[in-house]
Amino acid sequence: MQPRQVERLVQGVQTADGAGVKLTRVLTQDLQRRLDPFLMLDAFRNDNPDDYIGGFPDHPHRGFETVTYMIAGRMRHRDSAGNEGLLGPGGVQWMTAGSGLIHSELPEQEEGLMEGFQLWLNLPADRKMIKPSYRDIAPDSIPEYTTDGGVLVRVIAGHSHGTAGAVTRPDTEPLFLDIHLPTGAKFSQALPTGHHAFVYTYRGSAQVGGTTVVDRNMGILDDHGDTVELSCAEPTRLLLIAGKPLNEPIAQYGPFVMNTTEQIHQTLQDYRAGKFEAAVVQSL
Repeated sequence: MQPRQVERLVQGVQTADGAGVKLTRVLTQDLQRRLDPFLMLDAFRNDNPDDYIGGFPDHPHRGFETVTYMIAGRMRHRDSAGNEGLLGPGGVQWMTAGSGLIHSELPEQEEGLMEGFQLWLNLPADRKMIKPSYRDIAPDSIPEYTTDGGVLVRVIAGHSHGTAGAVTRPDTEPLFLDIHLPTGAKFSQALPTGHHAFVYTYRGSAQVGGTTVVDRNMGILDDHGDTVELSCAEPTRLLLIAGKPLNEPIAQYGPFVMNTTEQIHQTLQDYRAGKFEAAVVQSL
């Protein structure tokens, strides 16, 4: 087994999105080719309601999947197909925008901590126009296990040490783990050769090889190895995310991700013509 090392540390960019929600854009557009098939990772951790209360009113998507993972707080989802769900602590919403839909994500609280992540996962060219699909995954429906060393692993997608995640996806084969390490713990996870991978620490400080990845930082892993070795000197929580690159052209215009500029133009025409509002959403 050859452990992967941290190729680059990324702190992320402080920004605001939706109706003024303050967040950290960790995986930015300039990293899309390097971390293909992942397009974006946003992290939010706000205890001031003014920083999140506006939420994300109606907005469209086409051509990729969104994965929203809540750590604290409550967010209400509604979409143009009539789907509605409440996402709470420990829950996941996995939405395949496919051919296009309009949805909103609005806080269902007026005080307290709001914390979580949203990951954008690309779709291959031949599946970008599939019918949209949507799934709310309750916290107790996410498989998890605890190692002999006390490490808690929540398997949102993919497989880890014989545990199948709540979601498996074709083409990109994503791995999405939420890992909680107690002081002094160690953890090893196999990674398929050729899959792009990164870690994002959201509590404490993790050691990846000889590199420290501190709170609210991402470590992009190199591609030369088939495992990642984690350890810590303090209680630490992090996300480990990996996937099979699509190696296809990426054409992005805001919430639309296609393969060519011409497809983006067609997407804008379809959206303006109201075709997204008639989206039929299937269950994942």
